[in-house]
Amino acid sequence: MGNVKIVTDSTADLSKEQIEKYSINVIPLQVTFGTESYADGVDLSPEEFYRKLTSGTELPKTTQPSPEMFRQTYEQSAADDIIISAHISGKLSGTLNSAELASKMVEPKVVLVDTKTASQGVGRSVLVAAEAAQRGLELDRIMEVVNKSIVQTFSVFAVDTLEFLQRNGRIGKAASLLGSLLQIRPILYADPEGMVAPYDKVRGRSQVIPSLVNAALKKVSPDRPINLSVVHTGAEDSAHKLLKELKNHYQIEDLHIGMVGPAIGAHIGPGAVGLMIQPSFETLLK
Repeated sequence: MGNVKIVTDSTADLSKEQIEKYSINVIPLQVTFGTESYADGVDLSPEEFYRKLTSGTELPKTTQPSPEMFRQTYEQSAADDIIISAHISGKLSGTLNSAELASKMVEPKVVLVDTKTASQGVGRSVLVAAEAAQRGLELDRIMEVVNKSIVQTFSVFAVDTLEFLQRNGRIGKAASLLGSLLQIRPILYADPEGMVAPYDKVRGRSQVIPSLVNAALKKVSPDRPINLSVVHTGAEDSAHKLLKELKNHYQIEDLHIGMVGPAIGAHIGPGAVGLMIQPSFETLLK
């Protein structure tokens, strides 16, 4: 058996350090403002994206990578290599379909993984796969740990405005208007089927962080070490406040805090904050 290579897409919101540590191949989605198209994370940074998002009037659109992009990446591996290609939920994007089409065109064995989530929820399971591969685990054992990771990774977030959910067809105009008038902040999560679903709703920003912390505590016990990602869409202060509260409850083995990239930010808008939490790698190995 050759080497195990890891491939994902830009919705995983991996940091440069995470990518370099494991030599992960990241295939970008496309983000389009009007006639201008950008490769997510390549020629459009999160900071640039949110500046354009808040200063313009046109809603950005996102496009999944083509099968050809995946094929070219897969073919960089030797014929006896194994590729673990882990991606955003197939219920949220056609990215996994493109990967599947490309996997049938190449010699290396490609193992496709639907993480059933988005942003660093994807990233967390990708990092588990990468760590397991780096430790030299056999493929069956790697996939056992990755599948456990998918089930035990919890992604929950709060949006600051209902406008982008409404403009993307997730809720109706009346619900958006009523929510804005009542200062309602929906708490959303990635459900077991890979869909974004309501988890809770709170009135006012002050209740957002307590709700997110309570959601984490209900899902992942504080009596074992965790891996944690805290993410935001231009709400850095809220992200740090959330992290501070979580540190009061958890022993954090691996931590990431950063911005949600353009491909996901286009659908939730600015001011959102969330977390992705899973048991530590050593716990998942048990």
